[in-house]
Amino acid sequence: MSRLARSPAGNQRARRWWMVMMTTVLCFLCQSTFAQAEDSAARLRDKYQSLTQQLAYNQFRRPLYLESQELPSALKGDIYGVVNYPFALVSGALSDPAHGPANWCDVLILHLNTKYCHASTDANGTVLTVNIGKKTEESLSSSYRVQFNFHPVASTPDYFRVELGAATGPLSTKDYRIVLEAIPVGDSRTFIHLTYAYGYGTAGRLAMKTYLATIGSDKVGFSTTPDSSTGETQYIGGVRGLVERNTMRYYLAIDAYLGALASPPNARVDKRFADWFDATEQYPRQLHEVSRTDYLQMKHNEYQRQQIAQ
Repeated sequence: MSRLARSPAGNQRARRWWMVMMTTVLCFLCQSTFAQAEDSAARLRDKYQSLTQQLAYNQFRRPLYLESQELPSALKGDIYGVVNYPFALVSGALSDPAHGPANWCDVLILHLNTKYCHASTDANGTVLTVNIGKKTEESLSSSYRVQFNFHPVASTPDYFRVELGAATGPLSTKDYRIVLEAIPVGDSRTFIHLTYAYGYGTAGRLAMKTYLATIGSDKVGFSTTPDSSTGETQYIGGVRGLVERNTMRYYLAIDAYLGALASPPNARVDKRFADWFDATEQYPRQLHEVSRTDYLQMKHNEYQRQQIAQ
């Protein structure tokens, strides 16, 4: 070691050099992240412009566009829609690292199959512990537990992206992804893009095949296709119909959660439950499963169980 390195002056110079280098690296990373967010915002703005007609005229009776993909070992649903809430409210509620995870639990619990959700943070990051089960009441021990990592990817004044990912799920399902990104499209409206996707192995494929051949045999999605035998248009079924139904349920859960924020705090839970169920009943062919009374009672019981457990 040189005398300079051992001297106080040398140590001071080394610290200054280190601080300059770290500042340079951090500035580069910040600029890179901001540039990526700008590119993503521009891409989403282009998508919004390209969907002008579809958002204005569609079967959903709301500004919404849905598409789905069936891959060899994965399913993916995408919804693009305009919600009547300011961008700052949407971003603050769903992408904020401090409050976003717990708010996402309030979103996810609205889904029929979500039995429990709890957000926790440790040195490894933020995790949403989610129990997934039947569309009717059941014990947590009978449901499947899935661990979602909460990752706020980008947040700027005109764009945010947040990702929820789980490596494994029930029945050999894997690579779960719930991704939400958004841009403002006016003072009081926000254009959002929701992705819901997951992969599956042999056990998952067999489970879906069994479901679709039995209790799910008459279930359909929202996309349509010509019937080769009659020439008439019909709704798609199978696994694409399955992923479209769940993508829509999550989208309506986000909308119901945001809509309840204007209510007094002690009235928000009841409003979220009621609004979510009423929204799903606008599409009874695809989404009706239980009665309103049964749904509200089940969700109140699950929410109370969740609060006690935490």
